[in-house]
Amino acid sequence: MPKTPNLRLDGLTPADESSAEAESDIALWDDLFGTLAEHHTPDAKHSFFVIHDGSATWGIPGAPQFIALHISRDLTARTVRIEQANQPTVPFAQLWLAGRGCPPDAVQLPDEAHSEPADALTTHIERQIRHSGDRYEIKDHYTHDSEPYETWVMVRDSDPRAVDLPVRIFLEEADLDAFTYTLREGAFRDGTSANQWLFDRDTPLPEPPEHLVSADRRTRAALARSTTGQLATTASVPAPPVGPAPSAGAPSHRRGSRS
Repeated sequence: MPKTPNLRLDGLTPADESSAEAESDIALWDDLFGTLAEHHTPDAKHSFFVIHDGSATWGIPGAPQFIALHISRDLTARTVRIEQANQPTVPFAQLWLAGRGCPPDAVQLPDEAHSEPADALTTHIERQIRHSGDRYEIKDHYTHDSEPYETWVMVRDSDPRAVDLPVRIFLEEADLDAFTYTLREGAFRDGTSANQWLFDRDTPLPEPPEHLVSADRRTRAALARSTTGQLATTASVPAPPVGPAPSAGAPSHRRGSRS
């Protein structure tokens, strides 16, 4: 189970009103807050947290269930500044923290503390978000914490490759029986078409062209490796001895084709 956040604030005074409010909020709801990942700089001046907010279940429907928290300490003045932001998914919480100086991969969730990515594409897209810098601007999001268990995040993508399909939807779906989840990215011309897809769900989530190109490259690389291996295997088989052709009544031994 996630542990209650230890913010390491002993002997420190909030540097401003917003930090004081953040400290009070965390103290008030600490029994519903659970630390999923944390990183502390060696000089003790900065701490970064990804926190699960259990209180979101009882709040506004669709509310985000994660908090990204950055603590900055002035050890000489004995003051502390606390920044926090509600985030719809863990990768976007990690991205927010990265924008405040946290190494993007320093606050990954430990394997034993959460459900596992169901496939390599999920892991790839999560890393893509963590390392995206200021590429994505969140426009909307929704967390559905009952069947179907899913969270979607709509963003505007400023990457030059996305100029024709700049609106992206990241759809995370959980399988509570298998304790796994998938994350997929969809590409749209505008917010209207993205919202229409979310409402209808009558077609698969349209993959961005760059994913299709990457998949094609992976397929061609796999085929190339397979062909190379087949050629090497064929070359290593000695040629059959030359002999008389089988008589008309003898069976012909041929390698059957695979369907």
